[in-house]
Amino acid sequence: MNVPLVNLARQYQNIKPEIDEATSRVLQSGRFILGKEVENFENALAEYMGTKHAIAVASGTDALLLSLRAIGLKPDDEVILPTFTFVSPAEVVALMGAKVVFVDSERDSFNIDVSKIESAVTPKTRAVIPVHLYGQSADVDEISEIIGTRDLYIIEDGAQCVGSTYKGAKVPTRGHLGAMSFFPTKNLGCFGDGGAVLTNSDELAGELRAIRSHGSSRKYEHAKLGTNSRLDAIQAAILSVKLKYLDEWNGRRRATAKRYSSEFSSFVEVPVILEERDHIFHQYTIKLKDRDKLIEHLKKRDIGCAIHYPKPLHLQPAYSYLGYKEGNFPVSEALSKEVLSLPIYPELTEAEIDAVIHGVKSYFK
Repeated sequence: MNVPLVNLARQYQNIKPEIDEATSRVLQSGRFILGKEVENFENALAEYMGTKHAIAVASGTDALLLSLRAIGLKPDDEVILPTFTFVSPAEVVALMGAKVVFVDSERDSFNIDVSKIESAVTPKTRAVIPVHLYGQSADVDEISEIIGTRDLYIIEDGAQCVGSTYKGAKVPTRGHLGAMSFFPTKNLGCFGDGGAVLTNSDELAGELRAIRSHGSSRKYEHAKLGTNSRLDAIQAAILSVKLKYLDEWNGRRRATAKRYSSEFSSFVEVPVILEERDHIFHQYTIKLKDRDKLIEHLKKRDIGCAIHYPKPLHLQPAYSYLGYKEGNFPVSEALSKEVLSLPIYPELTEAEIDAVIHGVKSYFK
């Protein structure tokens, strides 16, 4: 049986009447940038997340970039972030002319190793970006304690964790700013690129709204240097439909993950769910030493899988100028050689889940 890593067409078919009505409504309105659809989605998202403000932007990467601009990041400032993650957090720091400071990750959670942050802080440190990898929160409160009274910002990268919780609060809402991505494969995904920034600060929200629209709060008046990073009205309408299903879809992901773990725990390292955290399994990622052989085995059986991520950022050519070497971050380097993500989307059928389980277990038999 062919089981792809993700099946976005199936999700669309399941909610097609609502999606078609939403997109048709926008097309007939003639208002395609910002407007009421975006405002309605921002309000619904803020209410769901329990934050005062949700500012919709053009992508998850822009959500991070605009967050750094909103805090006034300057060239030669430093930003601490994990090396085992997608490239966006490091990318936006570098694009701002600031210095990327990598730290290692925890083997069990895949998230930033909070115990390594203190030694990475210098007088030039301006922010910490914890990335909530695969759908489970990093320990933001512990990061807050490390920062203490220092004039530092926590910018949470919540691209992979929408709908998860940390100590009863939605993620990413405990830092100064929380960046979200609505890339199509995310748990809450649109039909293109999209993102948002969450904050409880009126001042930061005002900065973000101005920056995303050419530095303007009034038409043809530009108080600051801005950019064009506005969410399309069609994408907002689609996201408003999908937001209603998010908790249900995340529940299905958890159920599938629970079944996977019960079947796989004797053969591989299965995901760990930490205390006071609610995992929403954007990815279901196992660890094993002979990963590449399992990949070949699954490919022969048409079972989708992927490596998130095959090379830590400190070893990527784009960041060689920072001077990091192999061996600097041993946990991240080991994870990059062992992790493997399996199909986990909510539209998986029982037969497909059975096929994934049989595919993995048959390798070990």
